Amino acid sequence: MGKNILIIASLANSLSHFRGDFIAELIKQGYTVFAAAPEMTKKNIDKLSQLGANPLSFDLDRTGLNPLKDLKSIQQLKSIIKENKIDLVFPYTIKPVIYGSIAASLCKTSTISLITGLGFTFSGASKKAKFLQQITKRLYRYSLRKNKLVIFQNKDDLQLFKESRILTKKQETDIVNGSGVNLDRYPFRVAQANSRNVKFVIVARLIKEKGIQLFMDTAIELKKVYPLAEFHIIGGQADPPSGVNIDAIKRLDDSKIIIFHGLVNNVPDFLKDMHVFVLPTFYREGVPRSILEALSIGMPVITTNTPGCKETVIPEKNGFLIPAKSLDPLVDACRYFLENPSIVERMGQESRKLAENKFDVNIINQHLVEHINDVLN
Repeated sequence: MGKNILIIASLANSLSHFRGDFIAELIKQGYTVFAAAPEMTKKNIDKLSQLGANPLSFDLDRTGLNPLKDLKSIQQLKSIIKENKIDLVFPYTIKPVIYGSIAASLCKTSTISLITGLGFTFSGASKKAKFLQQITKRLYRYSLRKNKLVIFQNKDDLQLFKESRILTKKQETDIVNGSGVNLDRYPFRVAQANSRNVKFVIVARLIKEKGIQLFMDTAIELKKVYPLAEFHIIGGQADPPSGVNIDAIKRLDDSKIIIFHGLVNNVPDFLKDMHVFVLPTFYREGVPRSILEALSIGMPVITTNTPGCKETVIPEKNGFLIPAKSLDPLVDACRYFLENPSIVERMGQESRKLAENKFDVNIINQHLVEHINDVLN
C-alpha cells in the first residue's frame, strides 16, 4: 500500500509553480500526495488536482506573530495529518516548517523540512527584524529537533543554523541546489544584443529587499548615456513597509526610463526577448528561482555576492557578483554589457550549461525523493 506525504506551503501558488515537478515525481514513485496551503483558490485546486495531488486548505497568518492564530494553524495541521493518515510531512518556508514540524511531532509523524532561504527576518538590520530573528531562532530550535532531516538550499544558511545552535549536534542535514528549474519549460535560446540596445530585466516581488530601487536608480543613471538601453521590471505589488512605492515605478515607466509589466503569467515568453537578468537582492534567499529560470533560458546574470545568489554565478564567465546595497557596482556591471554587447551570447551559453549541470529540476527532485524513500523505508 502506498504511503501518504503532506507538502505544506505558505502560498498556494508556489505548490504548483515551485513544487509541481516534485509532486509529479512523488506520484510517479507511488506516493499519495496531499498539498496544503492557506487561501486555496479554485485555480490552485484545479492545478494541483491535474498534477494528481489532493489539495487542502488551512488558516495561516503569513506575516504577523499572533499566538492564537498560530495555535489555530498548528491544530488544523494536526487534524490534516491525522485525518489523512500522513506518513511523512514535507514543509517549506518559515511558518510551514515551524508549525508543520510541531504538528507532525505531536502526531508522532516523520518530518523532512526544506529551508528555502531565511527571508526578511534574517535580512533586516532594524530593531524589529532583530527581535523577530531571536523569536524565529527559538521557534526553529524547538520545532526542528524531532525532524528526521533538515535540507538547506545553500551552505551559508546551514552554517548559520549550526552557529546559532538551532540544530542539535546529531541532526541529519543536507544541501540541494534550490528548487531546480524545468529545462524544457525554460528552453535555451541564443540572444544577440545590438550595440547600445541591451535589454535588462528584473523579475521579483516589488519589495525593497529585492533591490528594485537600485535597479531603477541604475536605469536613471544609464539612460542618460545609453538612451536605447531598456530596463524591464516584472513583478507584483507588495504591502508596506517592504513594498516599493508603486507610484514611483509608474512615474519612471511614464517617462520611458523603465518598462513596467506588473505581474505576468507567461514569464518564459518575456525572458526569451531579454538579454541580461538582474537581481540586486539583499534578502536572505535560498537560491532564487527567478535566476534559475534566467540561467535555463541562457541569460547572463548580475546579482549580489550573498547566500543563495552567489551559487548561481561564476564571475566573468556567466555574469557578475556585486556587493549588496551598492549602486555603483551595479551601474558598472550593466554598463559593461552596454559597451560589450557581443559578450551576452557567450555568457548566456555558460548560464545554460550551469543550469543543466547543477540546477536541473530532475537532479534535485531525485535527490529529495531518495531522502524520502530512506526515511519511509
